[in-house]
Amino acid sequence: MKVTIIGAGNMGRALATRFAAGGHDVAIVDRDPAEARRLADELSLSQARGTVSAAEAGEVEGEVVVLATYYATNKELARQLAPRLAGRVVVDISNPIDFATFEPATPSDTSAAEEVAALAGPEARVVKAFNTTFAGTLAAGSVAGQPLDVFLAGDSAEAKAAVAQLIRDGGLRPVDAGPLRRARQLEALGLLHIALQEPLNSGYSSAVKVVA
Repeated sequence: MKVTIIGAGNMGRALATRFAAGGHDVAIVDRDPAEARRLADELSLSQARGTVSAAEAGEVEGEVVVLATYYATNKELARQLAPRLAGRVVVDISNPIDFATFEPATPSDTSAAEEVAALAGPEARVVKAFNTTFAGTLAAGSVAGQPLDVFLAGDSAEAKAAVAQLIRDGGLRPVDAGPLRRARQLEALGLLHIALQEPLNSGYSSAVKVVA
C-alpha cells in the first residue's frame, strides 16, 4: 500500500517507522521539505521492508493519507487539499485539546475527525486512528512486551479495513470502535491518556490496551 504522511514530527516519524516495517511504501510531506528529506533519508537506512521517501509540500499520492499534525493544522490541510483527498482514505490522528484549560477544543456533539471529514468533502473516507498512542511507544511497537492497541473509528468499512491492515502489518492490534462519531470518545480517551502522564509519572511511555 502507498501511504502519504503529512507531518515530519515525532508522530510522523513513528507512523512511517511502523508502516515501512510492515512493508508499505511511505512518502513524507512537510511544510519544510528539508525536514521531510532528512527524515526519509534517516528511515531509509533502517531494515524496513517498505520504502520511505520525501515528497514536495502539497503532493498527495498515497491511497492512504495520514494527517500527522496538530488539530488546527489538520483542519486547514483538509480544507486546502479537499480536491486531492477525494477517493482516498484520510486518517486524522489529532487530539483537539485547549492547552490553556486542558479541556476539549471541540463541542461535545462533534470531534476533530468529524470536522476534518466535513472539510475534506464527502468523497474523502475519514478514519480516526492513532490518537491514543504516543510517538515513542508507536515507534517501538510495544509496551511491556505487548503490542499496542490502535483504536479506529470511521463510516467506511473499506477505509477502516485499509487502516487496520496497516496497523496489523506494523505488528500492532487494530480495535474497531465503530462509526466516525465514536471519534468523540476516542479523543476523550486520548486527552485522558495525556492527562494521566503526570500522576503516573510514565513519561509518555504508557499505552491504552483492552485485555480480555
